[in-house]
Amino acid sequence: MQKTHLAILYFLTFLCLSLTGYLLFQRSGSEETMPQTAEQSLFITSKGSFRDSVKIFNLPDTLSFAGESFPITIPDVRERLERELYVNAYWESNMVLLMKRSTKFLPQIEEWLSANQIPEDFKYLAIAESGLMNVASPAGARGFWQFMESTAKEYGLEVNNDVDERYHLEKSTKAAAGYLKKAHQKFGDWTAVAASYNMGQTGFARRQEEQLIANYYELYLNDETSRYLFRILAFKVIFENPSEFGFNLQPEDYYQNPPLRTIVVKEDIKNLASWAKMKNSSYKELKQYNPWLRDKDLNVKRGRTYELLLPE
Repeated sequence: MQKTHLAILYFLTFLCLSLTGYLLFQRSGSEETMPQTAEQSLFITSKGSFRDSVKIFNLPDTLSFAGESFPITIPDVRERLERELYVNAYWESNMVLLMKRSTKFLPQIEEWLSANQIPEDFKYLAIAESGLMNVASPAGARGFWQFMESTAKEYGLEVNNDVDERYHLEKSTKAAAGYLKKAHQKFGDWTAVAASYNMGQTGFARRQEEQLIANYYELYLNDETSRYLFRILAFKVIFENPSEFGFNLQPEDYYQNPPLRTIVVKEDIKNLASWAKMKNSSYKELKQYNPWLRDKDLNVKRGRTYELLLPE
């Protein structure tokens, strides 16, 4: 009886080892032909080596912001610019949408900045601030130029329950131009103006005073402000050299606004949806092209007029 049990034990052991060997052989064979996972196939070629298709970008020999020279030969400065270039150029979905969206807004922004003697490069500041969308920050900043309510009112923008002109592209751009012009009178160079837009004029002036240095590129600043101008410059470099970074959009790829008509309003509108329908439009279109309308009605103060845009 004992010998029988021992024979059975030997047989079962042999059977387990044989089955284990067979499974291991099958697994090794299948791995040679098994397709890689999404993560593996992204980095491994058919020969099993890491792919070599990630492009290393060449920086321009010279670069400027608002007509002011950018010290691209300084190693630290060069590295900081490269960081923002790679981060943004390889965030392809965001960059493609920015480029496609830009044609709806940048030509007008350029025109309004120029009319107010602000360098054209500040259009890239609007991109860095909002991505050319009417976003709202957790701190309460609003619109393309991310005005806080108090600053908006200081520069003549109306902000109340019915109207928030921080979302009015033309008025907010002109208000931003006024802010930038005042900052330039304070700092004397546009690079400092751009940096101070991020951390505030008082805060930036304090850092200059504490560190006995006026040059933005030589100041020790918080991470956000130290990256801020480099992010703006990265947008400039990519937008002005899109094919160098792999963006080959065709003219028909860019978004366009439809032809718009202007309707002057001097009296209250009690129901914006009904009013839009009377104008052969819709509430959606009214809000889309007039995002500064913040309620379902519009109360017009005596002597005040508004210009509303609707598709022709």
